[in-house]
Amino acid sequence: DGKTDLFQHEGVKLVTIFFGANDASDPVHNARQHVPLEDYKNNIRQIVSLVKSHFGVGVHIVLITPPPVCHEGRLRFQRERYREKATGVLERSLELSGQYSNALADIASELNLPLLDLWSTMQLVPSWPELLSDGLHLSSAGNRFVGEALLDIIERLLPELSVKLCPESGNVNSASECAAIGRAAPWHDEIDHSKPEKSFESP
Repeated sequence: DGKTDLFQHEGVKLVTIFFGANDASDPVHNARQHVPLEDYKNNIRQIVSLVKSHFGVGVHIVLITPPPVCHEGRLRFQRERYREKATGVLERSLELSGQYSNALADIASELNLPLLDLWSTMQLVPSWPELLSDGLHLSSAGNRFVGEALLDIIERLLPELSVKLCPESGNVNSASECAAIGRAAPWHDEIDHSKPEKSFESP
């Protein structure tokens, strides 16, 4: 089942919890996906509890708010997809997504967890609508933005999980280090090509 698949992993150091974009749907115009605000907050609390119960209280958790909603992008997507059947009514809004973002910030404070506030930080980018492919979902640039923002959170608040780049090349390679995460296998330049199996034997 899905729960078994989700929690069957061992040695998990970091879990990100990224919900809210669909939950923040308008209760009238998209009742199918709408989740009441208090239910959303309780669901996040339960997910955090599940993560800790399966991976241990030492696991690091980062909460990620829903991104902002670009009204123009949503309406354009609606026209392109539904054409003459487009209603011109927003089923999601910047205001609603902001309410769920604020609620998640409250939960992060309550549970003393790091928060990646996409709703606020994305809007600091002058061309932030370009971070969304349809006014809601992340574009390629949006995914890069989230990845870089998450790396920043890790480097600032969870430095033991930050991968230190090779001082020579600035890349991730055999000279890279991460204090909290051990390597699962040797790097390619550490393998004896004449007897490769030797490099994978337990010490």
